Amino acid sequence: MYPRLDGQYAGYLALQLRLFRDGGRGGTRYAPIMERAAAGLSDRDIADVAAYYASLPPVAVGDHPR
Repeated sequence: MYPRLDGQYAGYLALQLRLFRDGGRGGTRYAPIMERAAAGLSDRDIADVAAYYASLPPVAVGDHPR
């Protein structure tokens, strides 16, 4: 299971994406996926993605569409 992004703080999401992009984040077997996904993102892209996910209302566990 992946962590939920909806409703997270934009600053937190942006920080994590920058860390993945810049090689300063890891810790799970999925880190290489996120590193590749974030590799081509500019700072503006990261801010936009973070703002989008932060704007979504959190969905309760079990209610999230799969």
